[in-house]
Amino acid sequence: MQSDYRNLADALPEGRKRLTALVRGSGDVIRIDDAVSLLGLERIAAAKTLARWTTQGWLRRVGHGAYVAASLDSLESTHVLEDAWVLVPTLYEPCYVGGWTAAEHWDLTEQIFNDVFVITTRSLRSRLQRHHGVNFRLKHTGSGNLFGTKAVWRSHTKVHVSDVHRTIIDMLDEPSIGAGIHHVADCLGAYLRRPDRSESLLIEYGDRLSNGAIFKRLGFLAEAAGSAPLLVNECAKRLTKGNAKLDPALECPQLVSRWQLWVPTFSVGGPRI
Repeated sequence: MQSDYRNLADALPEGRKRLTALVRGSGDVIRIDDAVSLLGLERIAAAKTLARWTTQGWLRRVGHGAYVAASLDSLESTHVLEDAWVLVPTLYEPCYVGGWTAAEHWDLTEQIFNDVFVITTRSLRSRLQRHHGVNFRLKHTGSGNLFGTKAVWRSHTKVHVSDVHRTIIDMLDEPSIGAGIHHVADCLGAYLRRPDRSESLLIEYGDRLSNGAIFKRLGFLAEAAGSAPLLVNECAKRLTKGNAKLDPALECPQLVSRWQLWVPTFSVGGPRI
């Protein structure tokens, strides 16, 4: 797209040449500060300039004071980014990509998800938001829970994503962010077959989240897998009082007393993972 803007600049008046310089000099997301530094404008003038270019269709607003360049061949249509991850820091930081999106990133699943799942410390009006043609599914978390992540570069933007171990623990903490317990079980099975699996990190992350249901679900599913006896033993040591559901979104009429876990009827004896 940069070459398209470069060619366009030769035939455009000065104002649009400045737009081209801004697009080329900014990262994936254009901010007011970029216009200040690259165009030599005062902040108020920079904000007005970006707003005007947005009205004209050259930019699209994706957040407060944040814009992306519109595709030259689709200025009148809803432009969908090739990589929606580049919007995540601007829209939701402090945050990280997690849940089913992280599971897909780490090859824990072959399923393809259209919505991007983000875990953020920001206050949320809605758990589903749409920006620039992309659906973002969101979960709020405390600032102390931003651990177990990796920084990855997507184009020119650094984005944090839960590491493969934290991804599993997050999905066991709340199965809905892993697209339900059946998919979570499949992801755990894939994880346990990986050479970089780490039972100690799973336990450490589970301890830090302080949700006893994590160990009940993990122990139950790991025992069904039959390939992680040490992990099963560590989970059994951490059983808390009370019973939990394998998946709060499902009817769970059967109690597996060993794990203090209510499970769907078809899951008694453990799902196949």
